[in-house]
Amino acid sequence: MIDALPLAVTLPLIGALAVTVWPAHARGLGLAGALITAVSALTVTTEVWSRGALRADLGGWGAPLGIALEADGLSAAFLAMANLVALAVSVYAGGYFKRETARHFWPLWLLLWSALNGLFLAADLFNLYVTLELLGLSAAALGALTGTREAVAANLRYLLVGLLGSMSYLLGVALVYAAYGVLDIGLVAEAVEPGPVAWTAMTLMIGGLILKAALFPMHFWLPPAHANAPAPVSAALSALVVKAAFYLALRLWLDVFAPVLGEAAANLLGILGAGAVVWGSWRALRAERLKLLAAYSTVAQMGYLFIAFPLLAATPPGLARENLLAAVVLLALTHGFAKAGLFLAAGMVQKTAGHDRIDELGGAAQALPAATFAIGLAGVALIGLPPSGTFLAKWMMLEQAMILGLWWWLVVMMVGTLLAAAYIFRVLSRAFNREPTPYRFVNDASTELPALLLGLIATFGLGIAAQPLWRLLEQGAFG
Repeated sequence: MIDALPLAVTLPLIGALAVTVWPAHARGLGLAGALITAVSALTVTTEVWSRGALRADLGGWGAPLGIALEADGLSAAFLAMANLVALAVSVYAGGYFKRETARHFWPLWLLLWSALNGLFLAADLFNLYVTLELLGLSAAALGALTGTREAVAANLRYLLVGLLGSMSYLLGVALVYAAYGVLDIGLVAEAVEPGPVAWTAMTLMIGGLILKAALFPMHFWLPPAHANAPAPVSAALSALVVKAAFYLALRLWLDVFAPVLGEAAANLLGILGAGAVVWGSWRALRAERLKLLAAYSTVAQMGYLFIAFPLLAATPPGLARENLLAAVVLLALTHGFAKAGLFLAAGMVQKTAGHDRIDELGGAAQALPAATFAIGLAGVALIGLPPSGTFLAKWMMLEQAMILGLWWWLVVMMVGTLLAAAYIFRVLSRAFNREPTPYRFVNDASTELPALLLGLIATFGLGIAAQPLWRLLEQGAFG
């Protein structure tokens, strides 16, 4: 079953090649590749669940010379979320794009998917850089598929910022290799020790990832890029691409640079996260377009994830810290499902109405009841209402902040939650400002049901059935 590790990376690459060679069958081949890729990735998660951490040394060459893929509980959890969301996005895209656009979408989409799986499974710092580059290049190209002036300009800016972030990360990797002579995550973790080299490498690598994660105030590229991309691409960018940067920052924090980190660095990330929560939520409340609201909401939701760093740094090792880490992962996974569902539903509204202006959404609940319901479900998860996974995750973070006496993080999270409620209810109030008597609940199953299912997973699945995540995260690999 260890062979499932390389399969999760190579299958979407083969699919991308197939749709490039036979563009006339892009939709069928793309959907087939999406299904097979998702099955292979979920097989990896299942194996980690039942057997513990997995490792595959490609070509039989082990560390430090070879290329290795490795999956533990943390990477398996993100891998499962990413592939379920990607499968839903693929089904949605099958009915969203016209034939000509689909020929360009599927090769880039499967390439992005391969890079995403590779990032979650790579076991050395340089191959993580390679996957970051592939992820950024394919994401920027996908975002510009509409061909509008705004989309091209926004994604060119995204590409340049992404390249800057990648170069910063690569400089950090070069310093690590020059100092320790290894790049395997496990070997670097054993060799790293406090000092100027380790601190500089950490700053460069985490700084580059902050750019890619669009953490305040380096978020300027995200709202226009996500708001002007096609709906399936917006869903992937917001739910998966920025989440991959956060995953890598968390992985480096926990497994590589833990010996050299102090509370000052954690507090700095927390302050940036707090700024993201307040500023992103406020801009979402003021947004005039539904997709722009969702994009600024992503800025805010990423802020919550970085507020977790000072809480983790202040919590001593033990059960409380393990529960806090699981809560942070649960928050990230729930946001992935919820934000993908929100963008897919927003795309359906935009496609049907011809616009996504919030003040002109009157009657959306009547014309598109399933899409409106999906927006409501995603909103429940983004606000943090029960029984969503966000409610459980925020509750545990707030509880730990109170136990530690760090009340200022509690205030920021509560303010962000109130602002999230305000901008979500603003959308729903416009959608329901006519008598909601729908003619049909589902108008287009291929585009509405993926958004609805993602919203249901975020609101009910990860909230009511969150306990298995704790067991999965017990399967360690690198630490």
